[in-house]
Amino acid sequence: MATVGIIDDHESVRLGLQAACANAGHTVAISVSSVEAFLRETRDSSGTPLDIVVLDLSLGDGSDVTANVRRVQATGSAVLIHSIADRMTLVRQALAAGAAGVIPKSSPTDVVISSIEQVASGGVLNNLEWASAIEADSEFASVQLGRRERDVLHLYASGLPMKQVAAQLGVAPSTVKQHLDRIRKKYVEVGRPAPTKVDLLRRAVEDGILPELNPGGTDAG
Repeated sequence: MATVGIIDDHESVRLGLQAACANAGHTVAISVSSVEAFLRETRDSSGTPLDIVVLDLSLGDGSDVTANVRRVQATGSAVLIHSIADRMTLVRQALAAGAAGVIPKSSPTDVVISSIEQVASGGVLNNLEWASAIEADSEFASVQLGRRERDVLHLYASGLPMKQVAAQLGVAPSTVKQHLDRIRKKYVEVGRPAPTKVDLLRRAVEDGILPELNPGGTDAG
């Protein structure tokens, strides 16, 4: 059972998601129309972070999607974007900010619930909206990694610790760390920071370095 937050400025959408989550056995702890309201309720509750927050891509208050994703993530919750998915620039910005994926508002209820469960358990969605956002914006894939950097990222983002990556590549662990530092620096330079191992997994999937997701072993590092 997951603890869920919902941020959407349409009451009918919130009520529909609440009902679907309840039917699936999940608890909706916060359901509000803005990130500000969510943060207020989070502060007032002083409880543990929610497992996941389903966030509308474009809220009626005109708030910035990048800021919204980051502010919600700062509470310790994973973020799943719920969107009509026709604003690819905003989709890219949300994913670059660290959202775990995008689910269209047109999706069947069982698909939405499955996505919520996947993200709540630490997974990252690899769906059509994600691929479309990348394809629609060349800057999203503009990071240039060398062959050895791609090898390091592939192994490390797949879940291997640095020592095992080093052993497979026949180099010292310190060399692997240097590669990872350079990789992270390159992603920062193109506006796609990847400070944790989970973030590196996202970047590897986005750039086709890992065609298949492997959510296991994505501890921060």
